Amino acid sequence: MKIAVGCDHGGLEHKNAIAAHLRERGFEVTDFGITENKSVDYPDIALPVAESVAAGEHDRGILVCGTGIGMSLAANKVKGIRAAACSEHFSAKYTRLHNDSNILCLGGRVIGIGTALELVDLFVDTAFEGGRHQKRVDKVMEIERTQA
Repeated sequence: MKIAVGCDHGGLEHKNAIAAHLRERGFEVTDFGITENKSVDYPDIALPVAESVAAGEHDRGILVCGTGIGMSLAANKVKGIRAAACSEHFSAKYTRLHNDSNILCLGGRVIGIGTALELVDLFVDTAFEGGRHQKRVDKVMEIERTQA
């Protein structure tokens, strides 16, 4: 699986730990930055990660900002993206299982690195359940098509 990662200044330490963890697990990881702790606007990182996932260049994406909310707002503006800001285990698992989310957004100022790695593992290890949930995902994607 190919995974795109990125962060703003609120998530650099978490993003670096996540990228290393995923590589240790054998995933191919592309780091869209940042690489040094300087202020950056989260949409500038969310956009290329989301575009890469939407284009099929990466299977999933992981974005980290202070809360995860800004990254999710920006990423969800890209057609085909279903980004979810998660800070606990149930949501990280069920956003994949029921929503087929393709980008996980985390808050570097909200959760510790250990929890972040656990949420990342749930996100990459959980398959979409499909079935009755596919109809719901299709409805969400129809909203995107009609509102674009």
